[in-house]
Amino acid sequence: MSQPNTVVFDVGRVLYRWQLSGLLEKVVDDPVRLAFALEHVVTEEWHFRADQGERVADMVPQRIAEFPEYEDALHAYATRFNESIPGPVEGSHELVERLDAAGVPLFALTNFGEEFWAGFRPTAPIFDRFRDIIVSGTERVAKPDEAIYRIVEQRSGRAPADLFFIDDNAANIAAAEARGWTGHLFTDADALEADLVARGFLPA
Repeated sequence: MSQPNTVVFDVGRVLYRWQLSGLLEKVVDDPVRLAFALEHVVTEEWHFRADQGERVADMVPQRIAEFPEYEDALHAYATRFNESIPGPVEGSHELVERLDAAGVPLFALTNFGEEFWAGFRPTAPIFDRFRDIIVSGTERVAKPDEAIYRIVEQRSGRAPADLFFIDDNAANIAAAEARGWTGHLFTDADALEADLVARGFLPA
């Protein structure tokens, strides 16, 4: 069995922190209304529709019609999404830099709305080190659907056994491993570094 030689990173909660509440708490002052908005209005489950390729310009007016009293929060979601991404995950970018310096081919596979990615990518120069980034909203299919893993294989030109995939979601890892990828369920940069060293991607 060949060892993986190419690293595929997830983005949210692996390379960058992501928290919808960080944005909404700037817009919704009342704690009761904020809790309701996070549980029922601007939820991660609803947001996943953007990851799957639905246009934000369609999603938001529909949601405002359901929850008109939260129009301010929904407009903020549509126009200020980068404020839900407060910064890098500690230690992860340093690992990307070290892998790149070692000549390891880097790719990214992210569940991310197409419009949101277009607004976020210019703020994130770390991705200049990646050979390609597969964005679910652009492909209109999201992890853990098998189809998006096939897209990575096709775009990267790598066989499943070549790919080492880092993601914080166990279902996404399981779907990758079902195709023959090697998975690492991300918890923190220290544990990832140890795994990268053990597999020979980085020197001890």
